[in-house]
Amino acid sequence: MHSQPQHVGSATYGEHMTAVRSRQPPPDDGPPTVPPRVSVVIPAWNEEARITRCIAAVLAQTRAVHEIIVVDNLSTDRTAARVLRMMVEHPDAPIRLLAQDDEQGLVPTRNVGLDAATGDIIGRIDADTMLEPTWCAQLVELMSSPAVDAATGPVSYYDMPFVSVSAGQRIDDRARRVLLGLGREYPFVFGSNMALRATAWRSIRSQCCTDEGDLMHEDIDVAIHLHRAGLTVAYCPELIASISARRLDTSPGQFSSYIARFDRTYRAHGIARWYLRAPRLVLALAYWPLHLARRWSVPSPFARGVATIGAVATLAGRRGTPARGSAAAPPTNGLRRAG
Repeated sequence: MHSQPQHVGSATYGEHMTAVRSRQPPPDDGPPTVPPRVSVVIPAWNEEARITRCIAAVLAQTRAVHEIIVVDNLSTDRTAARVLRMMVEHPDAPIRLLAQDDEQGLVPTRNVGLDAATGDIIGRIDADTMLEPTWCAQLVELMSSPAVDAATGPVSYYDMPFVSVSAGQRIDDRARRVLLGLGREYPFVFGSNMALRATAWRSIRSQCCTDEGDLMHEDIDVAIHLHRAGLTVAYCPELIASISARRLDTSPGQFSSYIARFDRTYRAHGIARWYLRAPRLVLALAYWPLHLARRWSVPSPFARGVATIGAVATLAGRRGTPARGSAAAPPTNGLRRAG
């Protein structure tokens, strides 16, 4: 059962974790077990408006993560400076900042982070993702089963106008359940909210596509290779994250090219299933009404990119409150090749 998010009002990560540990039940008398370590990888390109609150949400987890790895990919804004500021403000927090300067692109940047992770479980989110405070705890519980090799969950949109965060999450959850029912042969992982065992990543690392032309959905590519390696992907409704709906701010041509990535990814792997076209059709139908709604909405003050651990956890716990508007950062979701 999904537990209620914890509201954290601490000013620092150390104070927050002291409070978290004080709420943990005493250990039983059974044999000692080593809890799995969870790394969280965040690829970032020109994400100064969002990276602070993304990291703060990870630090606000009710179960501490082992490390947070931000991989900066040739950003021309203050993304790296924002991460460094978080490291100074929370010196005891396990934040690592890496640079991937060899080439522009999400796939090589993601790979640097996943390869560098030292946890037993590796979460992979986007720089606009805000994890629910119980995300890490839910992930560890889910992956306590050795039958689960990777996991994904629903998302809500914290800057979608006229739709509350909780309602958006319920709609997204139902839609993903339908898609999972249709596409059991190729279960997906959602790049903004996913995790996999370190052993699973190492087993598919060399098979994952480099996508040098930036034509595919890299998370679908990962899901396909997990399936072909005989690894199990689990969908967990309690593994909740919130993301920006900024993709809807792109032009009709850009959005059409984005949703065409679904077909291009499956074709590149020789997969032809009619039901796998469903996400593209749904997104195409939803684009215009949601695109116009965002243009008419009032920008959210929280989109300015300044957040504390307590503010992020409180916002995540207030999932029934709509957050309106859009941010001024580039409307790309994650890292994409320039141009």
